[in-house]
Formats: sequence, C-alpha cells, structure tokens
Amino acid sequence: MDATQKILNLFEQISAIPRGTGREAALSAWLQDWAARRQCSSSVDAAGNLVIRVPPSSGFEQAPIIILQGHMDMVCEKTPDSPHNFLTDPIRCLVSGEWLHADRTTLGADNGIALALAMALVEDPSVGHPPLELLFTVEEEVGIGGANRLQPGFLAGKILLNLDSEDEGTFIVGCAGGQTTRLALPMTLEPLASRQAWQVKVSGLQGGHSGVDIHKHRASANQLLARTLARLGQLCALRLVSLQGGTAHNAIARSAVAAIAFDPARQGQVEEELQRLQAVYRGEYALSDPAITLELTAVPAQQAASLADTARALQLLLALPHGVASMSASVEGFVETSNNLAALGMSAEALHIVTSQRSTVMSRLAELSGRIGAIGALAGAEVAHSEAYSGWQPEPESALVQRSAAIYTATFGHPPEVKMIHAGLECGVIGGIFSGMQMISLGATLQNPHSPNERLHIPSVGRVWQYLVAFFDSYR
Repeated sequence: MDATQKILNLFEQISAIPRGTGREAALSAWLQDWAARRQCSSSVDAAGNLVIRVPPSSGFEQAPIIILQGHMDMVCEKTPDSPHNFLTDPIRCLVSGEWLHADRTTLGADNGIALALAMALVEDPSVGHPPLELLFTVEEEVGIGGANRLQPGFLAGKILLNLDSEDEGTFIVGCAGGQTTRLALPMTLEPLASRQAWQVKVSGLQGGHSGVDIHKHRASANQLLARTLARLGQLCALRLVSLQGGTAHNAIARSAVAAIAFDPARQGQVEEELQRLQAVYRGEYALSDPAITLELTAVPAQQAASLADTARALQLLLALPHGVASMSASVEGFVETSNNLAALGMSAEALHIVTSQRSTVMSRLAELSGRIGAIGALAGAEVAHSEAYSGWQPEPESALVQRSAAIYTATFGHPPEVKMIHAGLECGVIGGIFSGMQMISLGATLQNPHSPNERLHIPSVGRVWQYLVAFFDSYR
C-alpha cells in the first residue's frame, strides 16, 4: 500500500468519528489511544487541545522539535436532501477520478487530512524524523477558540508546520485576523388573524469559505433574501413570521428562507415579482451562481411581527455589509478586509444576526466591526462582539521559510508560491502565545471547504507527504 492510500485510510477512520465544533472529545480520545499504543505521551489542556509527543528517529536525536499542527473540528454543512446526522453518522468518503468528496456533506478534509498526514508519518518506520509534537486543536472553526486558550509551556518546539492550507505548492506565511458580531433586534409577535402565510426560499447557491472565497463574486443567500423581502415590502404590506439563513460564521450562506404574511389578493403579484427577481439575480451571478432559485409556498402561521418591526428588521438586514470591504494597498489583488453576513434566525423575542469580519490590519478589523455594531445600534439591536483574534504578520525572509522553499524546489524542481491568505489560520494566535515561534502553513489541495461541494485532490496528498519526508530528512 502506498503512502497516499495509507493517509486516506487514516482519514476515513477519522471521518467515522463525528467531530463538529465543540464535539471533538471522541476524536481526541481515539487519538490519545492511538498515541499510547505507540508509546507516545500525550497531554490535553483545559480547552481540549491535544499534544502528542513523538521521540526522534535514530540519527535525529540532536534535531530541533518540529510541531505538526492541525485542528480536530470540522464545519458541518449538508445539502437539503441529505439525511446525514452530524451528531451520530460517519462521513461517507467517495472517490471521483482524482478527487475525494463526501455524500452530500462537507468532507472534513478541512482539517482532518492534517491529522491523517501527521499520523501516517509517525506510523511509517521508513520515515526518519526529528522529535515531533503533534498539536491538534479544538474549535478552530469558531473564532479559533481552542488555539486562543493555549498556555505557554504546553509546547516545547519552536518550529511549527501548520497543515491547514488548501493549495499544494503554496506556503502561507501570513493570514487575516477576525471577529464575530451578534445582533439581536427585539421583535414582538402578534396573533395573525388569517393564519395564512407564505414561505419565500432562496436556494441553488454554491456558497463557500468566507475567507478564501469572499472575493469570488459568490452570492449570499442571506443578502438575496433581504433584498427580496425588501422589494416585496414595496409591493404590499408585509409581516415577518419566521426567518432562517446560513449555518456557520465562516461559510457563505447557500440557502435562506422566510415566512411572510401579506394580503392573499397580492399572491399573484408576489409570484410575478419573485420570477423577475430570480432572473435579475441569475444575471448578476451568471458565472458563480447561475441556478439561483426563488420559491413561494403557502404555509400555516399563528402569529407574525408587526408591520413596524418587520420594516425595521428589513432595513437592518439591507444596511449590513457583505463581501469585500477593502483591498490591500500594499499587496496587489489581495483582500485586506471583508465581512460575511453569516447567519440569520428569528425567535419569539428577536431577530438574530451573526456577521463575521476578517482583516490583515487589526485597526481596520475594529473599524468594520464598529461600523456593523453602529448599524445594529441605530436599528435598536443589542450588539455583542466576540474577542478578536490576531492576524499573522508575514516573515518571508525567516530561516524556516527559506529552508522550506529550498527543500520544495530541490524536491519538485520548481519553487513554491509564498503568500498571505485572507482566511484565518491558527498561526497568528499561536505565535502570539509562544514567543520566538517560526511558522509556515501548507497542505493538500482542497476546493470549496465549508460547503457540501468540498473535495480533496488525492495526488496532492502524496506530494505533501513527499515534501514532509524531505523536510524531516534535512535535519538528519
């Protein structure tokens, strides 16, 4: 069995263990058992982060400790027709040509493939390696929560290879910081005399990662739903019954749905307007989301928000930004600051909105979060900002970057691309906790993470393996 197949076998074992954010304990226990069976010590900190310490191979006793780092949790997204239960069901891995994907769910190669790579390197007796620390963090997909709670002393190494990048042949040396904002707009639901409402559904979008895909002109279902409802509100008196859109702060919303009450005599006019808007949206997003669909379905309803509360809610949704806020002034073509209108929900007391901001300039991140908070406050919403996590400032001339690039060039005959990324990586947080840490991020090629279209390029897994073996060997 070749190395790639061994890695994929380990990945499939990892994928059999449900591991949504906040539910990594079962996977952690499985990994600790794996370590114990190989006479490797392990430790778990108060946050749930796991480190496995692997002794050096013969000939590497004097080499520095190398940290291989990935995160245990995954984004749990599925198609509307998928029966998958992320709390209990294993991810079903399927092969299509050179690609590995799941059955109508996220694959979880972000970042399960990192764990599988690290484990395979330890398991293979033909691979010589320095002393290793395998750092597997929790809650990365929600504001890098686990890494934020690492404590000095948990790691001994000073050289870290983060395996959470998504383009083989690219070394990431810097990333954006981020912050999440939650808005709660008070609403009062009143009895609905007609007990009749209509569901407006926005679907057919591809979504994507709110960092690496935010500049690709992909539609947000939440934003389209807001535009749609606002337009319908211009045609007739409109009252919100319910609203839901998006599922994760770091995923561009693929679908959104609202129930609304209006004069039944206007149903035909509303249907005509939805058809017109569908054509408009398909034209706007012809290259990225040509299958955008707007549907109207009659549903029963007991109560609805007042006309005034509905108008205020729709004005707030329209005012909130989504997408690229500014491009970098120093790096051509690079997104500096962005926002994702991530998730919408409605309870009996309030409209709930989650936005996710990113920036490589922390002052600009604070500015955008402040602007979103101000918009919410003007509408009368309660505003709560998460603690911001730091970006990772690049050091392209560091000894680790130079060494890594030279090894890659010698291994494959051409240099790697060295760049920053707009997504959030744990390196910025880890570097702020462990002073003197040298870091790069690399990984196998992954497309459409955070969506059911996520897929892993199988040949790239073997190339990452080949590179890591050569990197280790340089310390012999």
